[in-house]
Amino acid sequence: MTGTEHASARLVDGYARGAADLATDEVWALEAHLEACRSCRDRLAAAVTAGAPAVAALTEAVWADLAPRLAGAAPAPPRRRLIARLATWTTPAMTPWLAMVLAVTLLALLLDLAGPGPERISLVLLLAPVLPVAGVALSWSRGLDPAYELTAATPRAGLPLVLRRTVAVLAVVIPALLAAGRATGLTAAQWLLPSLACTAATLALGGLVGITRAAVALLAVWAAAVAAPTLAAGRTPPVLRADGLPPWGWGLLLALGAAVVLARRGAYAVQGENR
Repeated sequence: MTGTEHASARLVDGYARGAADLATDEVWALEAHLEACRSCRDRLAAAVTAGAPAVAALTEAVWADLAPRLAGAAPAPPRRRLIARLATWTTPAMTPWLAMVLAVTLLALLLDLAGPGPERISLVLLLAPVLPVAGVALSWSRGLDPAYELTAATPRAGLPLVLRRTVAVLAVVIPALLAAGRATGLTAAQWLLPSLACTAATLALGGLVGITRAAVALLAVWAAAVAAPTLAAGRTPPVLRADGLPPWGWGLLLALGAAVVLARRGAYAVQGENR
């Protein structure tokens, strides 16, 4: 179903009746289409009236009660177009938590610049692979998102919304890491692929256990298997050294994570299971 096509009679009638045989991706596609197609919304209203009179009567009763109250309410101020577009990519709860992630990046940069010598451990390099993961976890935390119920009820609460929020996190974190890397002499090849690979792995695992749980699990594994041994040994871990894990290893992990996300894209339509 594209933006120029209309929903089939089977989809509209089944949706109006609450048919259980409609696939989740069909329901999501229909709801997304209804947002922009007045003709199909009118067809759905007619189908509800004809096929589900009890639902139509309930809707009319609710509207009859709300109409006088709405008539006396002050209209909401129009949102600017840029703010309206940003609202489809981020949530208000993301702002302070992304600021915290940027503060961690700045602190790691300052500690790197104050390091004792050329053999020092780069905290920017050590934290770069998991900082986007932390941002993704915060953007999908059910307890930190006051608009969770509204988000879960939207027709675009599946993979597109997951990818939009992830891109919003990367758009903030990656430039900060790029600037920190240039200031400390790190090349993008040392941390960019690990960052993207860890983010893709989080989303792939999130389709099974929930994005927040997957992010927390990956952060815990990174802290136990990479960060703690690195700080204890006082040397850069092999997985982040230029002569350690080759770039194609991180690229393979990135490609595998992206393939799993696409293969299980229907799992992200159930918002409550991916928090």
